Amino acid sequence: MTFQISILPSGRTFTVNEGEAMLGAGIRQGIGLPYGCKDGACGSCKCKKIEGTVVHGAHQSKALSDEEEANGYVLTCCGVPQSDVVLESRQVTEAGAFPIRKMPARVASLTRASHDVMVIQLQLPANDPFVYHAGQYIEFIMRDGNRRSYSMGNARHNGPGVELHIRHMPGGKFTDHVFSNMKEKEIQRIEGPFGSFYLREDSDKPMVLLASGTGFAPIKALIEHMQFQGITRPATLYWGGRRPEDLYMNAWVEEKLREMPNLRYVPVISNATPEDAWTGRTGFVHKAVLEDFPDLSGYQVYACGAPIVVDSARLEYSELAGLPEDEFYADSFITEADKAHE
Repeated sequence: MTFQISILPSGRTFTVNEGEAMLGAGIRQGIGLPYGCKDGACGSCKCKKIEGTVVHGAHQSKALSDEEEANGYVLTCCGVPQSDVVLESRQVTEAGAFPIRKMPARVASLTRASHDVMVIQLQLPANDPFVYHAGQYIEFIMRDGNRRSYSMGNARHNGPGVELHIRHMPGGKFTDHVFSNMKEKEIQRIEGPFGSFYLREDSDKPMVLLASGTGFAPIKALIEHMQFQGITRPATLYWGGRRPEDLYMNAWVEEKLREMPNLRYVPVISNATPEDAWTGRTGFVHKAVLEDFPDLSGYQVYACGAPIVVDSARLEYSELAGLPEDEFYADSFITEADKAHE
């Protein structure tokens, strides 16, 4: 037995086998459903159920509370349909989105951007161009079948390869390899593009670009895309780190400020020490946005980083600053240290 899942307003549909969760089935059929952890822990895949019956597997209450479930919200990562279902998810792209493909990728270069961030350039097959939206991500397919997701840090016009910003998580199977044994010319297997994090170009609203840590990678790609396309909507970048060294491409941002009059930049440090001699903004990066923009009702927000930052921003910007829920675009990520099997 199979059930049909329909998604509004994109009109996308896919089928789910009996006993199967919706997220896995959708991704398998090329539907770019949003997600972070796939484990019921982060809530990134949460969306509104319009019609149908869904039962949930194990998940954390912070990802989906009893009240949210009672109000018709579901987690697609562990939600198993019992009938045909209609969902609302404005992050799902329309039919005709770029195809998801598996391919080999060669490590072209490894550059240490900070003590715990590696910038990797991947060379992709030259005879079959890889197309994606700036802001989307790829997954590495490991030999044991596990996967690791990383946003691409460059817009497509700066290809044909892709740039990744990878933070070392000690004990993580993939990042330990990146920081100890990975060599140039090494072959990895990847799949993508995934994700619904990309610039909505049918709007003229000013933008807030919010990044924490290596969540800067897809924001960097968005900025490159804006410059290449001549998009001059006002945009303010807030990039947060614990220490100044965590803003590992600060010089790149400063260069873009000189080239793009519509771009502003607010770096925010949460744990500066006296030896840092930091004189800029301090505290939580998402709070800095609220300090500067108490009214976000006329804005779009693009956010990427740790789930706690993205989830806090999503909630507070809507409740405290009037940001329309459908104008908050995000891909949060779960680190290897957060994964149960690590």
